[in-house]
Amino acid sequence: MRLLSVNIGGLRAIDHEGVRIVTGIYKLPIEGRRPVGRLGVDGDVQADSDHHGGPDRAVYAYSVEDYRWFGPTFTPGQFGENLTIEGVESAAVCVGDRLQIGGVLLEVTAPRIPCRKLAIKMGEVAFVQRFWAARRFGFYLRVVETGELGAGDAIRYIRSQPRGLTIPAAAQAYLDANVAREKLG
Repeated sequence: MRLLSVNIGGLRAIDHEGVRIVTGIYKLPIEGRRPVGRLGVDGDVQADSDHHGGPDRAVYAYSVEDYRWFGPTFTPGQFGENLTIEGVESAAVCVGDRLQIGGVLLEVTAPRIPCRKLAIKMGEVAFVQRFWAARRFGFYLRVVETGELGAGDAIRYIRSQPRGLTIPAAAQAYLDANVAREKLG
């Protein structure tokens, strides 16, 4: 298990179907080591603080194994993740699990819930549905111990409990709650 890349991005305004959208989903790999504070990777920005960022969604991780499900090629940061990792598939990860990467200790908090900005970036209107169907969400992390990390760092995976809430199960619970809310009106 290792960290393949650290990815950051700034705000970008894009025009989509006559609407101007500001997003932070366009992230690129950086060189060297990077500080990680309580609110995320130094130099990274999120545009939608209601759904991304903050102390419980400070860092977003996505695995190369999950990328491979979508096809043979990928670019680190393509799904807007801060950390592209190897050896930790999101289907096996549970809320509360921890990852020690370099000098940073991170705790899994939630799946990434896909939005239209991901579909726009991927250039595929139905990509959100594909992302849901794949059940390969990646996961958000809170920063337990601040420090520095960099591409190539080993990942020490710490299981929180034998049968925790998996990332796909947490995403399904989110979807079920929203469907029930819509039915109630």
